[in-house]
Amino acid sequence: MTDWFRETALSGNLLLAVPVAAVAGLLSFFSPCVLPLLPGYLSYISGVAAQDLETARRGRLLAGAVLFVAGFSAVFVLGGALFGSIGLKLAEHQDTLTLVTGVLVILMGLAFIGLVPLMQRDVRVHAVPAVGLAMAPVLGVFFGLGWTPCIGPTLSAVLALSMATDDASASRGAFLTLFYCLGLGIPFVLAALGFGRFMHAVSWFRRHQRAVSVVGGVLLIAVGIMLVTGLWTDLVSDMQTWVNGFEAPI
Repeated sequence: MTDWFRETALSGNLLLAVPVAAVAGLLSFFSPCVLPLLPGYLSYISGVAAQDLETARRGRLLAGAVLFVAGFSAVFVLGGALFGSIGLKLAEHQDTLTLVTGVLVILMGLAFIGLVPLMQRDVRVHAVPAVGLAMAPVLGVFFGLGWTPCIGPTLSAVLALSMATDDASASRGAFLTLFYCLGLGIPFVLAALGFGRFMHAVSWFRRHQRAVSVVGGVLLIAVGIMLVTGLWTDLVSDMQTWVNGFEAPI
């Protein structure tokens, strides 16, 4: 297991894709359909009234946040595994797949900026289960399934990246999507640890949400252009050579 984790983590493709996935998750958290509703999320998953979040027991909020993140992570990681396995089956068409992936990521970047009106629909599951810790993982699953169209541009880009490699597999797709979940989930946990301080810290992002969306979209477009032009493949090859040539000191 340790050898597999080391080999996977040091894959040239993942050395590039993992930071992209984590940043994509962070951008999803700061999107208009997540950040403004953060008090509501924390209230539902902990069973604490929104007006009492700042004075609620940290342990209860933290437990709810962790269970909530675990719920949507299960959904997204399974999706990553599925897309990775599809990439494995299409390995013989890797060049075409990488090109299509690049175009898709560029489209997702344009959508994140707001330049693709047809992809701006905010489709969510509005019915939520009963509040409380016991239902926090279930609400996380609802979030993973129901909010996918809303956070779709960044998530779709990550799923596309899980296919865009000649060593694609279910495990690599799951591994990459896990880092997306960390980028999206860690802010939930930090907010649970100190709600008042966290909301004060992210107030800048709320005031500049449009600028954050534009920057995030431009980053996705840049990754897409790298895939279309072949620069991504060249960088992956260079990084694999660097990793393979590295020897730890004895």
